[in-house]
Amino acid sequence: MSRIAVIDFETTGTSPGLGDRATEVAIVMTEGGRVVDRFQSLMNAGVRIPAFITQLTGITNAMVQAAPPAGQVMAEAARFVGDAPMVAHNASFDRRYWQAELARCGLPALHSYACTVLLSRRIYPEAPSHKLGALVDWLGLPRTGRAHRALADAEMAAELLGRIRHDLMLRHGVARPDHDFLCSLQKCSKAALPRLLGPARPS
Repeated sequence: MSRIAVIDFETTGTSPGLGDRATEVAIVMTEGGRVVDRFQSLMNAGVRIPAFITQLTGITNAMVQAAPPAGQVMAEAARFVGDAPMVAHNASFDRRYWQAELARCGLPALHSYACTVLLSRRIYPEAPSHKLGALVDWLGLPRTGRAHRALADAEMAAELLGRIRHDLMLRHGVARPDHDFLCSLQKCSKAALPRLLGPARPS
């Protein structure tokens, strides 16, 4: 199977449209269900981090002031990803920052995205929560590093993606759960879901 880039951003807020900026990016490159490479960096976007964000992430203003400029980091991230399709947990959030930060560099951001939140809702409707940490714990997947740091969250999302693809193959008989299939699945309505997946096999 082709490479898929799993991405996570830490940011100063919820919307680049309101002036919020990225403070950290991490990308875990997967191929055939395995992690084959990683990219991670703090970035200095020239904006202050609110205190409540520092409490959540542990990323301080001093840390980003010592980090490379955001434009440099994003250019390196774009080279790292190349033309690989992308996955994120709550992908609409990360996609907005990917596009906004690359636009500031004058770089295109045409990558297609699949979302492990939407996918998990289709495949694991019985899960008590579809937050990343809760899903990782519920499925018994490994946690790596501190939650709300980009690399730890990207690695957990990559683990979740691997489990989703594994269950699509073994439980639902999907021969090739590639990125195109994942994108079709996340857009599928509940009514159409049985036609796409078929009946689940016993675990």
